[in-house]
Amino acid sequence: MNENLFASFIAPTILGLPAAALIILFPPLLIPTSKYLINNRLITTQQWLIKLTSKQMMAMHNTKGRTWSLMLVSLIIFIATTNLLGLLPHSFTPTTQLSMNLAMAIPLWAGAVIMGFRSKIKNALAHFLPQGTPTPLIPMLVIIETISLVIQPMALAVRLTANITAGHLLMHLIGSATLAMSTINLPSTLIIFTILILLTILEIAVALIQAYVFTLLVSLYLHDNT
Repeated sequence: MNENLFASFIAPTILGLPAAALIILFPPLLIPTSKYLINNRLITTQQWLIKLTSKQMMAMHNTKGRTWSLMLVSLIIFIATTNLLGLLPHSFTPTTQLSMNLAMAIPLWAGAVIMGFRSKIKNALAHFLPQGTPTPLIPMLVIIETISLVIQPMALAVRLTANITAGHLLMHLIGSATLAMSTINLPSTLIIFTILILLTILEIAVALIQAYVFTLLVSLYLHDNT
């Protein structure tokens, strides 16, 4: 009960060295692979889900945008597995760190924007100044559109960080309340424990949804610039 509420968000260390890199590399090891000609049900289901997700995200892209399909599929799998592993007890969730989410969002956003300026610079610059804008409002609109463009990776990172962190904090608080009430009132403990189970199911859904939303927004940024 005296544990710090934010202790689970502190980056772990091994012998004084940061272990976040090892944790980040761990989720890909859980993805099953097959060396046989005929796959089992798990591999078949995994491949079906990957194809379904890839087809849905890539349907709106042209040929140049579809070259990002492998990167986007890898991104959604990495975020989803990292979020789900973070729900295990006494585990560390890298996606609760704003620095890591920014490290994912900024390069992808920058790559999409640079591609847009290289391939169709007129359309890219047209976003800064909508057609028919009154002359006195031109400087203000250019500044507003520039800020809205630059803030996109920050919005991506903050959205993912806030949703995952809020869910972990809520689960920690309800879990602590369940433990505290277990010696006071058993019926209340059962009610709170039921709420905790329902919240855990909700957090599993949130972990998957946030991975999909993050990747979908990157895909939309890519679509706007290809």
